[in-house]
Amino acid sequence: MGTEPFQGDSSVSEERWPTEIRLSADRRVLKLAFDDGGHFDLPAEYLRVSSPSAEVQGHSPAERKIIGGKRNVEILSVQPIGNYAVKLAFDDMHDTGIYGWGYLHELGAQYCSRWQSYLKELAERGLDRDTRGQADLKAKAAQGGGCGGGSCGCH
Repeated sequence: MGTEPFQGDSSVSEERWPTEIRLSADRRVLKLAFDDGGHFDLPAEYLRVSSPSAEVQGHSPAERKIIGGKRNVEILSVQPIGNYAVKLAFDDMHDTGIYGWGYLHELGAQYCSRWQSYLKELAERGLDRDTRGQADLKAKAAQGGGCGGGSCGCH
């Protein structure tokens, strides 16, 4: 079974195809152009907190995580996954999200509303863009991680 939608099925949404994918020199913006004329400059922070990974999205909407402290995150690499997606690796070591073309287009087209929702959710949880939440820090410490130097704001 292929990945292309059945041509006669009108319920399948139109697939978007990128014509350009470029990482900015400072590694903080992914520049995308699509065959429908859409052009988007997506900040690394936005892509990181919107990762389609189970780590961020959970396995249901109720499990979705709101992640703070990612203002200065950078994209280390953009790896093609077949002809349908890219895998982004971030400097906070997150690299499990597979960003399909349709999802990247959706993130670009809905950037303003999604970003405002994210900022609102951060505020509602007492989080911000510069410091990680205490739950994140405790989870990292429980996994044997931790900042080690205090630069994360937990000391």
